[in-house]
Amino acid sequence: MSLSLEAVTRRVGRETHIDRVDLTFEPGSFNVLLGRTLSGKTSLMRLMAGLDVPSDGRIVMNGEDVTGRPVRERNISMVYQQFINYPSLSVYDNIASPLKLARMAPEEIRRRVHEIAEMLHIEQFLARQPAELSGGQQQRTAMARALVKDADLVLFDEPLVNLDYKLREELRHEMRSLFATRNTIAVYATTEPGEALALGGTTTLMHEGRVLQSGPTEAVYHHPVSVEAAKLYSEPQINLFEAEVRGRELAFSGAASAGEQGSRFVLPTPLVGLESGAYRFGIRPSHLGLAPLADDDLEFAVTVDIAEISGSETFLHVSNADHSLVLHLSGIHDFAVDDAIRVYAPAHKLFVFADDKGRAGGEVAGPGGDGALIRSPERPTTTGGGLA
Repeated sequence: MSLSLEAVTRRVGRETHIDRVDLTFEPGSFNVLLGRTLSGKTSLMRLMAGLDVPSDGRIVMNGEDVTGRPVRERNISMVYQQFINYPSLSVYDNIASPLKLARMAPEEIRRRVHEIAEMLHIEQFLARQPAELSGGQQQRTAMARALVKDADLVLFDEPLVNLDYKLREELRHEMRSLFATRNTIAVYATTEPGEALALGGTTTLMHEGRVLQSGPTEAVYHHPVSVEAAKLYSEPQINLFEAEVRGRELAFSGAASAGEQGSRFVLPTPLVGLESGAYRFGIRPSHLGLAPLADDDLEFAVTVDIAEISGSETFLHVSNADHSLVLHLSGIHDFAVDDAIRVYAPAHKLFVFADDKGRAGGEVAGPGGDGALIRSPERPTTTGGGLA
């Protein structure tokens, strides 16, 4: 089954919740909607499910216009943040409920329930009530009920957000395995860039009810088409700063204008193709380091504002007259406030944004470059099942 949203818009009163979204999801695809809270992810899924009707545009399933068709006439399932199970029914009967509603034969119901329960590792709990289960087991039960009827479309609205880290890791892995052999379309909403990367498939970036970018997850991560897209796909948020290319020189704002050498660099080789002018640069916190790793590294003298240690990672906040930067470092780094240190930014990892809308396209030359070299930006593709 294929699913297409064609110029879909949803207005409530004077507010536009979804603004002219064009997306296509292919059969058997796993698709992530990534965006901040209130970006429109849930609103878009409600339109896919038939719980809401678009104000404009249409929704097409298998070539058939289903825009006005109610949810009960669509073969879809949905899993929510909360553990929504029938408290008075056993785990077995919770999972079997959509099959009984469809009047399936008892033997087929039994076969399907045991099969999906085994896949989700809850077969030993089938006789229990939901209240006797842990949070992770309750969510597995809700997921089993959604998957057991082989729906054409399964929607996951941040289903793992209330679980602890270990359970989330386990379920993410299992979900990809579950859909690897199915022809079902899966759409998964999340606010977390790391979760989108872990799930893979395709990613659609949502912002204020609009699609910023859509395509294979790694392509969207490595090649954001705008500043806003780069912000959404970075945790902690991407570091941004202003600079000018002046012939063969790269000069940063602030102290650079006062003539301090530390804010001026010979234009690194990956950036040589840039014309003279003002640009906005970005680099992910994980790409900044405490030691030079490549010949094109830019070196910044900074002072430490704060070092946040989280498990086996350190989030280091530093600044100077030009920049406030965050580094995402592996391991524990014990720095004191106001320590003077140097940080290094590989030029081939820089994103470069040129026009007034902060758009970018292409790639900085260099091995494994994540950056974006400015060209005339094309309209970003919005095909959930893959790049057009």
